[in-house]
Amino acid sequence: MKVQLVKLAHARSGDKADWVDFGLFAWNAAGYQLLEREVTAERVQAHFAPWLPGAVQCWPLPNILALKLVLHDALQGGGARNLRMDNLGKAMAAALLRMEIDVSEAELALASAAPRVGWWG
Repeated sequence: MKVQLVKLAHARSGDKADWVDFGLFAWNAAGYQLLEREVTAERVQAHFAPWLPGAVQCWPLPNILALKLVLHDALQGGGARNLRMDNLGKAMAAALLRMEIDVSEAELALASAAPRVGWWG
């Protein structure tokens, strides 16, 4: 089944010059396993294809149940030069969370049932 990332994670993002930087944080270890398997640089590139001519880099950060993603050439020359509405990295985190991944019902149930963990307690 297809599930949006927002069911499994939250995201923080920002921009610098002509690239966007994402932190995609799983709510728990079960969700992180799904993110690590399904959220690849190629899939993120395809998700942002209408806006993103540049490359995507992805690094797993298992110790904090997160992925770090950098989207190059994402702002068509930079935030101040871009004519798109909501072109900054902060707005693009919401778009990332709408990305859909394939999970089984059992995997989704496990990720949904596991307690949320993190620095907040």
